[in-house]
Amino acid sequence: MAADELAAFRERWKQELTSKKEQLRLICSPSHSWDVPGQSGQRDLKTSYFEDLKNHNNGSPPKQEEHGCTDEEEQVRGRGAGGAGEAAAESEDQPEYVSIARSLLDGRTSPLMERIQEERTRRKRQYQCMSSVRSASLQQLQPQRKAKKEGKLLDQLIQDLNEVNDIPFFDIELPYELALKIFQYLDCTELGRCAQVSRAWRVLAEDCVLWFKMCTREGYHQDASVSDSLCWKSTLRDCRNSARTVCSNWKNRVGSISQLQFELGKVLCDVSSCDNFVLAGYTSGDVRLWDTLHWDSPASYLKTNSLSANTDPRPHASHVQVNSSVAAAAFEDGCVDLWSTETGGEPIHHYQSPGRIQALALSPDSPVLGSAAGCDIRLDCADDRGYWRMLCHAQLPKIVESLVLVPGRRQQSPLAALAAGEAVYLLDPQEDEPRTLHSVYAHPVTCLDASDSNVAFGVKRTGWAMHDGGNKIHIYSLETGKPVVYVGNSPGDFTCINLRYSPPHLLVCGNKDRRVRVFDLRSGSSVASLYAHHLGVTSVQTDDWKIVSGGGEGLVCVWEMRMGAKLWEMHNRHPVRHVCFNSSTLVTANIPDDKSPRGACITDDDLTAHRRHRGVICHYSFSEDALLKDHILPICRSDYTGSYGYNYNISLAVPYDRLSGFHPSY
Repeated sequence: MAADELAAFRERWKQELTSKKEQLRLICSPSHSWDVPGQSGQRDLKTSYFEDLKNHNNGSPPKQEEHGCTDEEEQVRGRGAGGAGEAAAESEDQPEYVSIARSLLDGRTSPLMERIQEERTRRKRQYQCMSSVRSASLQQLQPQRKAKKEGKLLDQLIQDLNEVNDIPFFDIELPYELALKIFQYLDCTELGRCAQVSRAWRVLAEDCVLWFKMCTREGYHQDASVSDSLCWKSTLRDCRNSARTVCSNWKNRVGSISQLQFELGKVLCDVSSCDNFVLAGYTSGDVRLWDTLHWDSPASYLKTNSLSANTDPRPHASHVQVNSSVAAAAFEDGCVDLWSTETGGEPIHHYQSPGRIQALALSPDSPVLGSAAGCDIRLDCADDRGYWRMLCHAQLPKIVESLVLVPGRRQQSPLAALAAGEAVYLLDPQEDEPRTLHSVYAHPVTCLDASDSNVAFGVKRTGWAMHDGGNKIHIYSLETGKPVVYVGNSPGDFTCINLRYSPPHLLVCGNKDRRVRVFDLRSGSSVASLYAHHLGVTSVQTDDWKIVSGGGEGLVCVWEMRMGAKLWEMHNRHPVRHVCFNSSTLVTANIPDDKSPRGACITDDDLTAHRRHRGVICHYSFSEDALLKDHILPICRSDYTGSYGYNYNISLAVPYDRLSGFHPSY
């Protein structure tokens, strides 16, 4: 309630308590006993007492009335004693010689002592009778006294509410486990407020288990345990500060950039990245793995199988895929090799397909490899002992163009989504044949992607279907196999979809009409539409606040999704075929369309042609330590004695900064 209402309530309550106190004083006062109901019995009792006294003096037995006698408070006891004293004083009005004479006639030698004893007996009897009457009257006053006591408690409660620094009624004892269970539903701000209540609440609000769960719930230290940190509250604060710094670096393009180069004179064919691993395949048949956390890792050197190594010329590495545990590559001759990202070296699994590999997919969270050669589909999986074997083999009526493995199925059977012509299939090893999910005649599928619950694909409208609203993206549920929603009405073909790494209920896609679009799957409406690339969008990814897109003209753009504004962009010569980022890093790959350019000899000696046609892989780091010396561009870290890099091999330090004044290379 408001302050004025509380003050009025307290004043009204105090007035009621004061009036009841005055009534109680009138009831308990001996001088006003005739005004209180129920006190007429007291006057009758006094009259009967004096009559009994007279009868006793005359030698007749006294009269007594039956009353229920109970104990009473000290105040009533005093008034009863006073009444007995009045009766004794009234008996003293008689002449003393009368009592002495009566005692002598009775034969008693000490009349005064006997008189005193009788008076004591009479007073005791009178007190017992008076107390019975008082108890009956006070039973009626008990509710009033209770109301007075409650009034004092309410006044004390109001006084406690006004005292901010001391709130005694918060001292409630609960089991620690139960209180901890209640506190785990509070956020960081609410826990901070609860810690200011009392010392007991502060101990609960600063419990390490609460802050550890909050830290993992926000995505920090997912694989950690409670004992890994002495103060998870400080750990969460540091993680949040670091996240804010990284977000600011993203927006302001503050960080470092590294170009991942493997071999001079070789053209880049395909790139894949996952976590801190980047895998690249070249026209020379070589496959290179980079660990961006440990640049000198021995697993970076991957050897091809003996069959491909002895072939001259060696087949191109057309498709590559990598996850946190294994790396895979498919070659032009139909060979597929699989390596371990921990050891590298020789392949741990190898098989030969009858034709050229059209699509290669690797599950991001489980050891499952899928490949498609023409109309044949093959799934390979590792068993509990780490040995790889073929899990299933199927065949479709048309050539497979896209293959995606559904993530999040570690405890279940693998599931693959396939696009062949105008149909989309689901391949489950537990079923006999692939199941048709979608098929519309003369409406080919242009792009495909899948998450753990849905599969999304772009459908091209041709002919009379163009009047239905243009090209659309269909989203189907993997659990029911039924369509959930379809979005988009673009006149251009959808070229790329990213559903797996998009935020919940969101889908980002690119189109040939030069726009990047973000759709809300719950309502089917467009969240953002950005005019990005004039040669069409080739790759795209988004999170909760930014979008990174790549185009056919070689431009990489970073967008702020809520404002729809471009933060910054980077340009390279060839189309951007790969974009992948996490909270602090970004990997982009510009892959040439022409693997054998005309009019140029791509050799180690022709450096100009090599730089023009080889393609490039860029690794951006926006972490807090991105500006340290170890994160400077490799071209700026090189020395003057290196024989590679031609005249681009320059350092930030000039020769005149050295103590000798000159450098031997000059």
